[in-house]
Amino acid sequence: MAPLQIGVTGGIGAGKSVVCQVFQALSIPIYEADERAKWLTEHDPILKADITRVLGRNAYDVMGHYNRAWVASQVFSDPVLLGQLNGVIHPRVLSDTDAWVNEHLGKPYVVKEAAIMRAAGDNNSLDKVIVVRAPIDVRIERIRKRDPHRSAEEILNIINRQVSDEERLKIADYVIDNDDSQLLIPQVIRLHEEFLRQQTN
Repeated sequence: MAPLQIGVTGGIGAGKSVVCQVFQALSIPIYEADERAKWLTEHDPILKADITRVLGRNAYDVMGHYNRAWVASQVFSDPVLLGQLNGVIHPRVLSDTDAWVNEHLGKPYVVKEAAIMRAAGDNNSLDKVIVVRAPIDVRIERIRKRDPHRSAEEILNIINRQVSDEERLKIADYVIDNDDSQLLIPQVIRLHEEFLRQQTN
């Protein structure tokens, strides 16, 4: 039986990675879409050729490494170019995800973690989406702890450039509150049990 596909998303500092670590501790496979996309841009020969076709030879340095800073500077103010770049990266990530899901057919469900996500079934193979949320001040404090050279203002600018919590909640089938006022692990375990039930019913 194919596993349920559960998406986990949330803004920077909300704690989606921590939530995924709890699922992982419950023996659930985790696909980190953003990390895999970075890996594919470095190692997938088809994708490297496509990116070079879209952006030119400067997209990779002489050693063949993805020139992330240069690419970012090219697409930052050029939405058309950004669309073309995403147009070659996203299909490769999708096919990589499909291959990964097929490796875990014995599992009741798998989790895909990504910063940007659509509602379940909206041009994706997700069955449910979990949104992890936390108040802005808690998120800023967390990011400053792990990244002390960033100022609160800088972090707030990053948060403001991301999708808003209101927009994220529109795609949520489930919400996990990671605000330090309630325990996180029981919330994850409740969902874990719910997904196991869905697969047996």
